[in-house]
Amino acid sequence: MAWKSVQVSMVMPRPDMTALTGGYRRIPVMQIGGDVFCDTLIIARIIDMLHPSPSVFQSGLMANLAIQQWSDMMFRPGAALSLYENAEYLPDDVVTDRAAYFTFLDFENFAEDAPHFRSQFITFASQLNHQLADGRAFLFGDNAEWGDINAYMNIWMAGGNIPSSEDFLAKFPHISGWYDRMDKFGCGERTDIGSSDALEIAVKAQNNAGGFRLGTHKEDMSGCQPGDPVTIQPDDYGIVPVAGFLEMANDEEIIIRRTQIDVGEIYLHFPRKGFRIEKSA
Repeated sequence: MAWKSVQVSMVMPRPDMTALTGGYRRIPVMQIGGDVFCDTLIIARIIDMLHPSPSVFQSGLMANLAIQQWSDMMFRPGAALSLYENAEYLPDDVVTDRAAYFTFLDFENFAEDAPHFRSQFITFASQLNHQLADGRAFLFGDNAEWGDINAYMNIWMAGGNIPSSEDFLAKFPHISGWYDRMDKFGCGERTDIGSSDALEIAVKAQNNAGGFRLGTHKEDMSGCQPGDPVTIQPDDYGIVPVAGFLEMANDEEIIIRRTQIDVGEIYLHFPRKGFRIEKSA
């Protein structure tokens, strides 16, 4: 696919991104005009809806999301090792930012915890190697799916950010061939643009914003109704609430609408899974 890429700062603040996301700080986010999709899960679902052939969920949504959850668990020791093994090269502002962001990590005890983190990452790598041991090309068979993309991310991160991984990943022979097959897919037709360009795209799309959605509104357990002022935030880490007006919620997606000065109306899309919504005053 052809797409445009905006690079942002490693640390907050990111003013142009915040203008689009209302303060949501995780990356990546995806923008289509005045619609902004927060979290890779909703990003993948929307891309698959717009470009269904081939689907990245061929083996079913639940099977692929199970691999994504497994990958999220693998990411945590990987993130710890990335920070610990590169500590001497990291600017202070990056360390301060990540300490506030990765609330599941104890930054004061990295040296003591490193063997544990390493053992955990190796265990996940062993499971990945076992899944591929029968000679299959990808995790579910002949075709790469969303589960492969999630698993690939952790091995890619290790290669670039965890020096000790070169030795322990070499012990898992089935990972390397799979990794090379994934790597060959590349990044599509990427064009780099500036953050101000992204804001201009949102401004020009005002008349067409809010058109993307996975289904219709369904009564939500939060009790929030369309039109209510609400806040939404992740329920694990990187917990920064975003305020707006509820547009729609169902079992898959939450959409809130907010107005940003100099940009206009923005529709923010979040997956229902992993996000807390509450009515605000």
